[in-house]
Order: sequence, then structure tokens, then C-alpha cells
Amino acid sequence: MIHPTAIISPQAHVDSSCEIGPYSVIDAHVVLGANCRVGPYVHLTGHTTLGAGNVLHTGCVIGDSPQDLKYNGDPTRVAIGNNNTFREHVTVHRSNKLTEDTVIGSNNIFMAHSHVGHNSLLGDRIIVANGAQIAGHVTIADSAFISGNCLIHQFVRIGRFALMQGGSVATQDMAPATILRGVNELCGLNMVGLRRAGITSAERLELKRLYHFLFRSGRNLSIAVQEATPLFTTPLALETLQFIASTKRGICSGARTTNETPETES
Repeated sequence: MIHPTAIISPQAHVDSSCEIGPYSVIDAHVVLGANCRVGPYVHLTGHTTLGAGNVLHTGCVIGDSPQDLKYNGDPTRVAIGNNNTFREHVTVHRSNKLTEDTVIGSNNIFMAHSHVGHNSLLGDRIIVANGAQIAGHVTIADSAFISGNCLIHQFVRIGRFALMQGGSVATQDMAPATILRGVNELCGLNMVGLRRAGITSAERLELKRLYHFLFRSGRNLSIAVQEATPLFTTPLALETLQFIASTKRGICSGARTTNETPETES
């Protein structure tokens, strides 16, 4: 199960059920859970813990030091859950300070050449497509979809069920279930993703009304959130209002447009 050319530190904890491919390197302090499959030329380093069932394809580098000039060499950490797929040459960096970890949940897919920066917090069932670049201190909630070559600025939050179109850029927080195109420009709601996730038609309809109330009515956003709070009561609508109210970077909105994506259908 371990190729003879692989180099595994005696201090690493590798479950006996794991498969380790040729020329891969697993350094001390790495913990690799049951039934993980590590392809060729993979480097697992730092204080990195991976749960069960993770698959790492050729050339992944997980747990290397953060690209942060403030980093002082502390033994910082990466914590990864179960059943994630890391395709070719994915990179995940450990945190830049001991009080925080880089955290990735379970059942996520990271396509080739995507990057997760230091201190980022990613939930479950997220898809990160080829070439997407996630900067440090980014938070991405469950079931988000980050399309190819997207860029996410440091400290940005991406809400649950949000969808970034290919090549789009987020330098502000992106509300749950919204769709982003261009730079910080919303173009509708991810109704297809909501339906697939089992969100009821009534909740989808209320979220659509909330979207128009907040982003397409011409209201000042902070005032619109205050006005909307007693009017919208379904869980995802309340989650959206709380998300917007807690922003520190501002919220992606974009100019009013009549060319919304077809996925705004209820």
C-alpha cells in the first residue's frame, strides 16, 4: 500500500489502510486517517491532520507555510475533515498564528490548481473549480460553488449556497444563495442549487422576494436590512439578513440590471 519511493517520517501517523503513491513525502506531525489515497509526488507537511477517505491527486501540497510576511515560523496547523478530493497540484497553506487553524470540512472537491490560503475556514460540500484562488482568512459556508479561475480577496465571506461564475472576483462578502459575476456584481439567486438541496418552494420564493427587496429596489442596503427584518421569517431569509448585518467588508450587490441569470427562476 506504500510505494517504495515514498518518504514517510517516523513521526507521522499514517493509518495502515492508506495508500501512498510514488515519490510522495509525508513529514513529521502529519496525521492521515483511514482509507486515504495519496497519489504520486504529493507533499504533506506541517502540523496537518486529515480525516478518513480523503483522496489527493498528483502534486498536491497540503500544510506548507503561509505566504504571509508576518509569519514567524510557529508550528501552525491545518485541519481537514473526511472524504475530500484534492485534484492535481492543489495547495492548502497552514495558518499564520497558533491561535487559529486553516480548516476544511468534509465532502468537498478542489479541482486542479486551486489554492486555499492560510487561516481560511471552509465548510462542507463545497466545490472549488480549476484555478480558483482563495486568499487568507476567507470563510466559505456549506454548499458554495466557486467556479474556475475565480478570485476571493482576503477576509471575504462567501455565504451558504452562493455561486461564483467563472472568472468572477469577490472583494466583498457574498450573501447566501446569490450568484456573482464580474467584480462584486450580483446577478440573481442560485435557485437550481437551492432546489437540489431540498429547500422548499415557499422558502425559495421568500428568498427571491428578499433579494429584490435588498438589491433591486433602490433602497440603501443597511436601511433595507432593518426594514426587511420583521417582514421575512423563513430560516434562509433570516440567515441572509444576519449575514449582511454582520459584514465588515461590505456586501456584493452591483448595479441594478434587468439581465438576471436564468437561475433566478423560483
